[in-house]
Amino acid sequence: MIARRAVLALALCAVFAPSAFAQTYPNKPIHLIVPYPAGGGTDFFARLVGTKMAELIGQPVIIENKPGAATNLGADFVAKAQGDGYTILLGDVATFAANQSLYKKIPFDFETDFAPISLTARFVTVLLVNPNKLKANSVADVIAAAKAEPGKIDIAHAGVGNPFHLASVLFQQAAGIKLNEIPYRGAAPAIQDLVAGAVPLMFVDYATARSHIAAGTLKALGVAAATERAELPGVPPVAATAGLTGFEAWPWQGFVAPAKTPAEIIAKLNDTYVAAVNDPVVRQKLIDAGLELLQSTPQEFADHRRREAAKWADVVQKANLALD
Repeated sequence: MIARRAVLALALCAVFAPSAFAQTYPNKPIHLIVPYPAGGGTDFFARLVGTKMAELIGQPVIIENKPGAATNLGADFVAKAQGDGYTILLGDVATFAANQSLYKKIPFDFETDFAPISLTARFVTVLLVNPNKLKANSVADVIAAAKAEPGKIDIAHAGVGNPFHLASVLFQQAAGIKLNEIPYRGAAPAIQDLVAGAVPLMFVDYATARSHIAAGTLKALGVAAATERAELPGVPPVAATAGLTGFEAWPWQGFVAPAKTPAEIIAKLNDTYVAAVNDPVVRQKLIDAGLELLQSTPQEFADHRRREAAKWADVVQKANLALD
């Protein structure tokens, strides 16, 4: 009889433990891993939204920047973390879609090592020029200059496999040109060199570029979206240039947790994120920074990731890109 009661108690614990755990969640700080250096668009989003999520969920949300290997370093850290909801990742199109084709080996697998929470945003991306370094008033001017001097015009990017690098590669493929790619460790140092005139061109998110555009130190030639954006009136889509119909390159992002995180905790994090980005003040700041806010179920996130993985696998293959 005692043995039977012990077995029954263990069975009840197995049934009710996850729900009880979720009910007490969170009771300590949540660590939000950002796989990029401080100062870029991803970091901006994480800090603004993380602050509001902390207010709503009742515990601090600590931002930890873990850049490296086109976001793989930060992603691997989260993949190996305990699935208890206290370590989450703000990854992007590189983390979840492109890297699986770009890298010969990566130490994690999205399908088995992560639990999707929600898509969060996609960033309006612009092609910028330093007008003192390259005399170009349009995307067509850049293409013409590149065709006149194949491989001679530099274009900065925030690291191989970074969404802005992928945008550059897709642009070159679509336009039939060759640019000289200059990699940096993150968007912030790259745009510093762009402003200084060390490089003439760069694709980057509007959140990072807007102050430089407003100051007139950099010129936006085109947006990597299908249509003109309200944030950049008068700046045409890259796709409006002859031969580039259909060109789009969105650095989209999403929250994930380690695999085996209880569904109740995933739901709570999803609800908290949705409430945070629907706060009028937070929402307006994000929109003003050129972000298109997204919300999704975990399954919608997973489906979107698979579609994007197929798109960027084709780009990576055509460019013959491969990293160890």
